[in-house]
Amino acid sequence: AVYTDDWLVIQRNEHLKLSSLLRLTLQDDAKRRSVSLDETPRGSWASSIFDLKNSSPDALLPSVLERTAAEDMDRRNTEARLQGRHSDLLGLYSPPDEDEAVERCSVPEVPKEHCGQRIMVKCLSLKFEIEIEPIFGTLALYDVKEKKKISENFYFDLNSDQMKGLLKPHTPHVAISTLARSAIFSITYPSADIFLVIKLEKVLQQGDIGECCEPYMVMKESDSSKHKEKLEKLRQQAEQSCSRLGRFRMPFAWTAIHLLNIVSSVGGLDRSDPDSDSGIPNTNSALLFVYMKEGDRLSDEDLYKYLADMRRPSSVLRRLRPLKIDISPAPDSPHYCLSPELLHVKPYPDLRVRPTKDVLEFPARYVYTPHTTYRNLLYVYPQSLNFSSRQGSVRNIAVKVQFMAAEDPSQALPVIFGKSSCPEFMQDAYTPIIYHNKSPEFYEEIKMKIPANLTDNHHLLFTFYHISCQPKQNTPLEAPVGYTWIPLMQHGRLRTGSFSLPVSVEKPPPSYSVQLPGMKWVDNHKGVFNVEVTAASSVHTQDPHLDKFFTLVYVLEEYSFPFRLKDVIITEANMEGELKACMAALRGALLDTCVRFLHQLLNKLIQLIIYPPVIAGQIVNLGRAAFEAMALLVNQIHKNLEGIQDQHGRNNLLLSYIHYCFRLPTAEPMPMQYATLSRATARPSSLHLSRSKSISNSNPDLASTPISPDEEVQRIIGSKVSCIRLSKWVILMCDSSGKLLHEELALQWVVSTSAVREAALQQAWFFFQLMTKSMTHHLFLTSKLDIARRQRFPDRFVDDIAALVCAISADIANRYHKVYSPQSTLQRLNSSLAFFLNDLLSLIDRGFVFNLIRSYYKQVSIASFPNPSSLIALRVDFTRIVCSHEHYVILNLPCSTLSPPASPSPSTSSTTSQVLDMVQDQGVATMFELSVPFRQQHFLSGLLLTELSLILDPDGEGVFFLHKKAISALHSLLCSHDADPRYTDPQVRAHIAQLYLPLIPIVMETLHQLHDFSDSGNTISQSVAMAIAGSPLPHVKANPSLSAECSRTLLVSFLWVLKNADAALLERWVFDLSVLQINRLLDLLHLCVSCFEYKGKKALERINSLTFKKSQDMKARLEEAILGTIGARQEMVRRCRGNPYGSQENVRWRKNVTHWRQNTDRVDKTKAEVEQDSVVDGNLATEASLIVLDTLEIVTVVASELKESVLGGVLRVLLHSMAGNQSALFLQHCFTTQRALVFKFPEMLFEEDTELCADLCLRLLRHCSSSVGSVRSHASASLYLLMRQNFEIGNNFARVKMQVTMSLSSLVGTSQNFNEEHLRHSLKTILTYAEEDLELRDTPFPEQVQDLVFNLHMILTDTVKMKEHQQDPEMLIDLMYRIAKGYQNSPDLRLTWLQNMAGKHSERGNHAEAAHCLVHSAALVAEYLNMLEDCRYLPIGCVTFQNISSNVLEESAVSDDVLSPEEEGICAGKYFSESGLVGLLEQAAASFNMAAMYEAINEVYKILLPIHEANRDFKKLATVHGKLQDAFTKRMFGTYFRVGFYGCRFGDLDEQEFVYKEPSITKLAEISHRLEEFYSERFGDEMVEIIKDSNPVDKNKLDPNKAYLQITYVEPFFDTYELKERITYFDKNYNLRTFMYCTPFTLDGRAHGDLNEQYKRKSILTTSHAFPYIKTRIFVQLLHDCSVAIEDMQKKTQELAFATNQDPADAKMLQMVLQGSVGTTVNQGPLEVAQVFLSDIPDDPKLFRHHNKLRLCFKDFTKRCEDALRKNKALIGLDQKEYHREMERNYNKLKEALGPLINRKIPQLYRNLPAQTTQTQRNSYSRSSLRRVDC
Repeated sequence: AVYTDDWLVIQRNEHLKLSSLLRLTLQDDAKRRSVSLDETPRGSWASSIFDLKNSSPDALLPSVLERTAAEDMDRRNTEARLQGRHSDLLGLYSPPDEDEAVERCSVPEVPKEHCGQRIMVKCLSLKFEIEIEPIFGTLALYDVKEKKKISENFYFDLNSDQMKGLLKPHTPHVAISTLARSAIFSITYPSADIFLVIKLEKVLQQGDIGECCEPYMVMKESDSSKHKEKLEKLRQQAEQSCSRLGRFRMPFAWTAIHLLNIVSSVGGLDRSDPDSDSGIPNTNSALLFVYMKEGDRLSDEDLYKYLADMRRPSSVLRRLRPLKIDISPAPDSPHYCLSPELLHVKPYPDLRVRPTKDVLEFPARYVYTPHTTYRNLLYVYPQSLNFSSRQGSVRNIAVKVQFMAAEDPSQALPVIFGKSSCPEFMQDAYTPIIYHNKSPEFYEEIKMKIPANLTDNHHLLFTFYHISCQPKQNTPLEAPVGYTWIPLMQHGRLRTGSFSLPVSVEKPPPSYSVQLPGMKWVDNHKGVFNVEVTAASSVHTQDPHLDKFFTLVYVLEEYSFPFRLKDVIITEANMEGELKACMAALRGALLDTCVRFLHQLLNKLIQLIIYPPVIAGQIVNLGRAAFEAMALLVNQIHKNLEGIQDQHGRNNLLLSYIHYCFRLPTAEPMPMQYATLSRATARPSSLHLSRSKSISNSNPDLASTPISPDEEVQRIIGSKVSCIRLSKWVILMCDSSGKLLHEELALQWVVSTSAVREAALQQAWFFFQLMTKSMTHHLFLTSKLDIARRQRFPDRFVDDIAALVCAISADIANRYHKVYSPQSTLQRLNSSLAFFLNDLLSLIDRGFVFNLIRSYYKQVSIASFPNPSSLIALRVDFTRIVCSHEHYVILNLPCSTLSPPASPSPSTSSTTSQVLDMVQDQGVATMFELSVPFRQQHFLSGLLLTELSLILDPDGEGVFFLHKKAISALHSLLCSHDADPRYTDPQVRAHIAQLYLPLIPIVMETLHQLHDFSDSGNTISQSVAMAIAGSPLPHVKANPSLSAECSRTLLVSFLWVLKNADAALLERWVFDLSVLQINRLLDLLHLCVSCFEYKGKKALERINSLTFKKSQDMKARLEEAILGTIGARQEMVRRCRGNPYGSQENVRWRKNVTHWRQNTDRVDKTKAEVEQDSVVDGNLATEASLIVLDTLEIVTVVASELKESVLGGVLRVLLHSMAGNQSALFLQHCFTTQRALVFKFPEMLFEEDTELCADLCLRLLRHCSSSVGSVRSHASASLYLLMRQNFEIGNNFARVKMQVTMSLSSLVGTSQNFNEEHLRHSLKTILTYAEEDLELRDTPFPEQVQDLVFNLHMILTDTVKMKEHQQDPEMLIDLMYRIAKGYQNSPDLRLTWLQNMAGKHSERGNHAEAAHCLVHSAALVAEYLNMLEDCRYLPIGCVTFQNISSNVLEESAVSDDVLSPEEEGICAGKYFSESGLVGLLEQAAASFNMAAMYEAINEVYKILLPIHEANRDFKKLATVHGKLQDAFTKRMFGTYFRVGFYGCRFGDLDEQEFVYKEPSITKLAEISHRLEEFYSERFGDEMVEIIKDSNPVDKNKLDPNKAYLQITYVEPFFDTYELKERITYFDKNYNLRTFMYCTPFTLDGRAHGDLNEQYKRKSILTTSHAFPYIKTRIFVQLLHDCSVAIEDMQKKTQELAFATNQDPADAKMLQMVLQGSVGTTVNQGPLEVAQVFLSDIPDDPKLFRHHNKLRLCFKDFTKRCEDALRKNKALIGLDQKEYHREMERNYNKLKEALGPLINRKIPQLYRNLPAQTTQTQRNSYSRSSLRRVDC
């Protein structure tokens, strides 16, 4: 598909697989070539024809001119439409919301040993400055805060071979496992307090630690010459020590690394990082400092203090720098790794390679993980010894530790792990020795691998030796100085913990375990030796409650009565009581221990339920006690371990137990692997519907479609269990002494009471899954899978299940009644029951299960609940889970007719074989409604659709989260069908779609609630706005409208049904619909087109889908809260349950889950992902539109037979789909459908609805200018056929001709990205069709087509210049004005261009101008309506509008002989009607309102009111009067400027002057800056100059290469008589044609001078039209200063007359006025004015009258001066005679100079008048004083 946006092309390969998507490529559009207006002047036909004939046409469609039968055309179109379609519509839509996927059950992790963050430590080298003896290292992790050692020791040896050779006599055999130099540490709880501590030891030698370390600190190998002798001596001493004391060690040095930085970076590393080759980037490679140890401070307590000090920088400990280690994240599967028990961990390719050791972690806090591997390790930590009171030489003390099987010395077992460079296991271990210390502290760790079957004889033996460092005669190397021991077993329990032991001085006797009297003890039998023993064991629980339980079960199994347990002897008599008490006491056991032994504990409890023990010949029923213990244990685990639950509240430990570990126990152990029925295989565990690929929701183990419904269980079991059926097992299962677990669980659950029942209900899922798995095993192992479902289980068990389901359903309803019951429990119980019933559908009679579902619905009925939305939510979840069954489709009996089912369990094999039978007894209508037969036949889909219908019911309680929940449930199911490979066949899909047919009417009913996708969707609804404002809401139930996301998902589901349903069935259904219903269906299709319209890649980048969705959700929820539609109780319920809109926990408080949450909410997409999304969105838009097209075809077929009234609706949807941003692929099919529709029903367009024809022409023309060739080809063909069909009906195609011309005008006037070059190709294509159409060659048609095409081409060339001036708004409007003026004889086109101008003005905020465009449009319409019909109440033409504006008179119609309105196609637009006129006037009023010109609104309404009164439209009248009440506030209107253009660069504008109307309070600087900046961009910065003054411009002084702008502020000017009428502020700012500006000047030519020299010239301009007009700049018609001169002279004359005639006379006043008129300096003023204005007769006849008036003013002025002089002469005395004579001389000079100017007349004004009567002369005199002959 190719998208019509210029920048985007998507190319489709027709042969791609269904899963393939279209690839997106960008197309660089060629630069558009434009032709200037000068080259193709309007009316130049020859030029237009030349251009068009030279252009090339697009490819012609082959079959356009052929005459084809309608049926053949439809068939061909349908076949073409169905080719290359996407089979899975929902694969293109965004996947179902994860938050709503309640049916999704994650498969639990396989039980495995716990492992924290793993780091690998490699010891690289250990080199001191001097090398004289072997050094040994130990690594371990310590947590300073917890004060705990958190790992076992790792021992390493980095000595050279030479150094190792010194110890060869002591270690003849070295195991490769002890040569490890790298270790993997695990850290469960990373913190800032963890240190890696490294301790170094050396062979024991004489002297304390400080002395032994000194050489390393003061000597260097490089200084060997200086210390040669000393070094040699040291080496000899070391050799001696090694040979003699090689078995003993002494502490040497230590250091620590703070792991904070390393661990945090390890935690942040992604091992799947593609940038690193191995995935294990090194985090740290460190050269470490090693600190000397102090001999007396070696305990762990002291170590913690040192570590705390280390974090401070001012540490003063002495240091060396010998050790280099490397720390990095551990790889997932390291090679050559040994477990803590020294077992080889795969992969282990070569046994000879140096291994890496896995170091056992001792977590700082509890880790709740069950044991899954055998581990039985003992750690012994000697801590301190106090021999200060021991007599004799006991100073260099070593402790030898042995693990003894008995008291004989030979019974020491080799179970002690070796350290480094030694055998793997040893019989004894020695602690390091502190030189000369009688009370040493130890830091040693001794690790032992103890036997599984410990007895009372096993014990630890400690022997204390004094070691002689110096060889002395008769002194042994090691002298025993004390003995002590710890028995390991006591009352059948392993002894661990801290011990303070007495030490025997003498060697114990042979039977020393029984302490004999007379033994000699150090310090009087006081505890002088402190030791700690810990165990890491999966054998010994180390918990008294668990130990007792396991012991009693063991006694029972072995039947070893009597048995002594501590102080109690267990006999047959008290066994039952002890066991029950013991089970009850299990709740007191430590949770950590219970979890570690969880699997064994549950196994034993299940065993007690299934096999009641026989004691003393009596069966003891322990089922109830065991059930109670199990229920309480499970509940305790759930409550305490909330962090490890899935979304259904199921604990992962318990889940993995059932999934992987549970097996039906046998009476005796059997070597067999038992089956696991996982949720994943019983139902699709996850449906990760990637948008780019399809994944089946069916069981991946099923290679083919199952042959019978029961094969699912067979396959599930068969893949995991050996098929050998053991007869012994079957015998055991059938044995009367054994019970079946599922039966016993159901029974115990039904009869349980109070606390136990509550505990079981809390964790119902656990018992349900246990029952399900037990049932499955039972069926498989007893070979009952092949028998009928009803016979598989006994009736009593089936009754128990029915009772259980009924009780739990009632419990759900009861819990809902209690507001404060925890909602999470309710949801968990509800989903557990649903999953159980889902599982039962695979195991038990399905009719029975359906009855259980029905009983649930009866119990959880909403009738008795006041606010049932939360209850509905529970039911929707329940239904969704039940419907997620793998054989959901088969369970709904899709292939049968709507009659009672013959069999409740049809076979799957019949799915594809049956064909939809159209000849059914009942009507098709029942298949499309939720009738009783439908719900009986299609039970599950009926349930789901009923819930959906209930929630979407506008009168129901559907609130936002319910809408989302129900629609998501439906969407998820449809997605699973689309992705399921079993259902790819179209016939099968048709059957499945049959299950959802009622969805179509449901969505049709919901139409008014759906989101309106035609707007942005960001507005707040009216009701919400009122609520926010505090207005009272009307007491009407508000229709809850669906959010954009819900509406979109519902519509895509609706389209899915339309796409997959059988077309013949849909056709029959549509046939039965009423016209109203069909129109509603069409409205829905219209909405679908808007909803899925392609938005483009830019929109995708702009809106992030996740953010958008969440904000939409928030908006919907906010609306609910504001409007109060949610209800207080439900709000409380919602808060109790947390977030009902999704399962996102509050991550902030759950730190342990943040690491996987962060990735799921990632918002930013990569460029490739956005690219992919845009491709998928494009495909979705195309497929959705094609489905709409398919449906329109079906409606057309029906409409043609039945109801032609719906055809207009069909075409409207078709036109709407053309208007959007569609792919070329869809547009081709759309055009073929449109051509077929017009071919079949031409009268619809050409005789009925004009508007449809206009819209169609506009759409076709728009696509004729497409950048995509194939789209242009189809659009041109459609347009040509439209003309041809119009011609064939009436022998002309005036209507199409007019509409196409108007459409083109509208298109070029409004479209931003219109391309004239592409349209030229299309026009040429239409010409080519006309030339090649042989049938019509001899008719006038080809000539008419040619005329039309040439006319269109001229409009096109007119608009080219407009495109050039897109950035110059004034010039653009001028051009549009010019084009509109050119259509003075074509009212339709003039109206189109006026509306284009109104649109442009509105975009720029020029509302007054937009209003005037609309007033002109209305006047034009009124003019032609008056010609068409004479209506008393309609305006009589544009004269009626002149009160609004004097400019309107230009819309007067041309005379009738030029234009006849009766002509076909003239004035045929929708506006040339009474309603059109009203619409234009209302739009004009709205624009005036926005411009704050309320007085103009009044004038508009004066025209509107009579029309509304005549139509009795009182509602409209009320609205009009209401709007007139608006207060006329103080407003700001426009500001005006005179702008002159000078310079040839301006072209037509050169030497033109305009008055510009700018927004109010625009400063001169602002308009100057705007125009200067605009023209500078156009002509260049240096090319534009602003003329700063307002004087007349002398063009000769200007640079011809530059562009000059003169900008002057002007203000409206009114004559005195006008001011009487213009009273208000509005009057003075409306209908303005005359403007004035002032220019300062002085007589000597300068602009400014002294105050007494300064003059001001007023200039008056007259514009060609009045402001406001349909343009914002108007041409200056008249520029004259003459009026100002007249005003000045009249003023002077009046002053003289007043001073002369004053009574009494005032000589001073008179002389001042005379001096101002005829003084020597002043009289130059009047003379200057006369010389400027009266020296030449003006060329413009319009200025004659002004010239004459000024002449008469001067005549009057001289007369008044003479009168004043005469009066002055009479008033003066002798002293002023000379002064008077001077004034007379000046007057005479002035009179003489003015004489020739005053006496010259304008001949044109003084023609001879014919002789008339006196009366006539009087009349003519009264009319014009300017016609007097005598002056």
